[in-house]
Amino acid sequence: MKKELAILGGGCFWCTEAVYNKVKGVISAVSGYAGGKRPNPNYEMICTGVSGYAEVVEIAYDAQIISFEEILEIFWEIHDPTTLNAQGADRGTQYRSVIFYQNEEQKTLAQKSAKKKQENLHDAIVTELSPAPTFYPAEAYHQNYYALNPNQGYCSMVIAPKIQKFMMKFPENLKS
Repeated sequence: MKKELAILGGGCFWCTEAVYNKVKGVISAVSGYAGGKRPNPNYEMICTGVSGYAEVVEIAYDAQIISFEEILEIFWEIHDPTTLNAQGADRGTQYRSVIFYQNEEQKTLAQKSAKKKQENLHDAIVTELSPAPTFYPAEAYHQNYYALNPNQGYCSMVIAPKIQKFMMKFPENLKS
């Protein structure tokens, strides 16, 4: 196994985590916070929209099974990288589209991936690309939220369609 990390924000972390938990080669997907200045953020701080933190998911994956490029291909499809500080009805800087790269190789791959994705979009990609800051796991009740609450309104109306889209577009990347 060749374990690597990716930290991605694509709106609500419940959505991003739920999708990546279904991806073949993903070891874990942990909801959390990254990008702010004050240490030890919590959900209440994040919800203000002025903390600097984004809702993100730290994805540990086996690079012998799935590449960072494939992780990014999924990322571009499961959220709208052209909306600034918003995904659907979720609004605020905490919902921004962001790739926190671990090293120069990830930075270069993210830049190439964004350029390739931009060729198929009318609106400009506004995804932030920044060095990985400290990642803080979110509170326990945020972890595996979709798996634990599939019939909750947000889960069935917002997250389930993202999972369906992933399954239709990337059947080869679906865990068996």
